Amino acid sequence: MSRVLAVVPDLMLSSRVTAMLGAAGHDVMVMADPPGPEGFDFDLVVCDLEAVDASRIANLPAPAIGFYSHVDVETRELGREAGLAMVVPRSRMARELPELAARLLG
Repeated sequence: MSRVLAVVPDLMLSSRVTAMLGAAGHDVMVMADPPGPEGFDFDLVVCDLEAVDASRIANLPAPAIGFYSHVDVETRELGREAGLAMVVPRSRMARELPELAARLLG
């Protein structure tokens, strides 16, 4: 079982992320803001890039999946420039999150 940090302040989105990853066997913790890298104990980060700056996620010691509204090209580019492992539209996250997580967790 992998430990996943979901930095998703929106209650509806966070419950969806938790349900999808929980059903896939992951232990999910939801936070509105990312913690610092010290004492970080997660295998994967899932983040709403419209609510949290990608640079705050990129410095965490785990691969990260950032999601954004498909029309928000600027947010997509900021996530890519920050070096997140995956930056995907919210619609793809909603369809494929367990598969995307599995790909990054190996």
